[in-house]
Amino acid sequence: MSVTSVALLAGFVGFLLGISGLIAVRVSQRRRRSLVAVEEPTLPEGTAEILAALGLAYVVVDGVDGVIRASPAAYAYGIVRGHTVVHPELLDMIRRTRRNGVVEERRLELTRGSLEKSAIVLDIRVVIIAEEYILLLADDQTEIVRAQSIRNDFVANVSHELKTPVGAISLLSEALDDAAEDKDAVRHFAKSLHKEAIRLSALVQDIIELSRLQGTDVVSKGTVVDLNRVVSEAVDRTRLTAENKGITIKVGGNLKTPVYGDPDLLVTATRNLIDNAVRYSPENTRVGVGLRERDGMAQIMVTDQGPGIPDVEQDRIFERFYRVDSARSRQTGGTGLGLSIVKHVMAQHGGEVSVWSQSGRGSTFTLVIPQVEDLDEYNGPVAASTNERMHLEEERK
Repeated sequence: MSVTSVALLAGFVGFLLGISGLIAVRVSQRRRRSLVAVEEPTLPEGTAEILAALGLAYVVVDGVDGVIRASPAAYAYGIVRGHTVVHPELLDMIRRTRRNGVVEERRLELTRGSLEKSAIVLDIRVVIIAEEYILLLADDQTEIVRAQSIRNDFVANVSHELKTPVGAISLLSEALDDAAEDKDAVRHFAKSLHKEAIRLSALVQDIIELSRLQGTDVVSKGTVVDLNRVVSEAVDRTRLTAENKGITIKVGGNLKTPVYGDPDLLVTATRNLIDNAVRYSPENTRVGVGLRERDGMAQIMVTDQGPGIPDVEQDRIFERFYRVDSARSRQTGGTGLGLSIVKHVMAQHGGEVSVWSQSGRGSTFTLVIPQVEDLDEYNGPVAASTNERMHLEEERK
């Protein structure tokens, strides 16, 4: 074969290879354009509107567990981050539903992200809504579960606390019957019976007060309250108990700006603090009640000369039925609910209660309540306390 023929043949082969490469490039480009043109996964028509109307947090995932749609609540609950379902428990439910085709339902307690310590309780329901889509619905049950737990604990505590005085009254009544002929024994048992009856009455009253607190809406039913009057009435209600122990209640300070709230509840909270101070202070001492204003907040401080509260106990004294010294609390007639009531009243009024105490140096409890900012715009009367309203009604009669 001549050199010319070989050259022509090589050129022809090169031409064919070039054409083949060009065709391959064109085919590759077309494939890439077709892949780019593929639309991202979408929900069946009308699904988004239905999910929005449910009012629940929802997540829709595809066949590889990627999130294609999620509600703002799902992100707020911490179950979705970016395009990923965070918790392995949820992924397990999604995969079981995809594998078995069966609806999965569970109640889970989950953390809100790796950096947050708070937990959230969710009722989870996982269903298939299309061949490649899985829907996860989440209903927040945190507050309901917390309320149920508090209610169960409260009922258990109340039952336990009521057993003691009720049992004591039963035994004392039997003892009275057996000692009917012995006047000294009758007098002794009658005195003990009276003491237990008073204690039972105080416990029931505090339980009723605490229950009433939880149903009170201070925001919508409150009024402007003069805390000077509140303190005055609280002192009057505890004066007899203090005089029986030779304790003087000294009030100092004055509040010029009122607060917004329920006057009776504020009297109850202040009276509970003063009553505790009188109970735990030695005889012939003094209980101090101070009033002051600071940074738009009214402060009521109650100081006693009691034994003080250890540091390790101070975080728990506002729990229901918690007592630092159970034996002494029973001797003084305490129910273990007084400080819990104070805490609830402050929460209702947007305030707080705090304690400073050292063993052997007494305790100071401080109520902090927001004052009325625009008093000039308020044209209504300042609420009177219960005693003042009763006196006014008597004068009118």
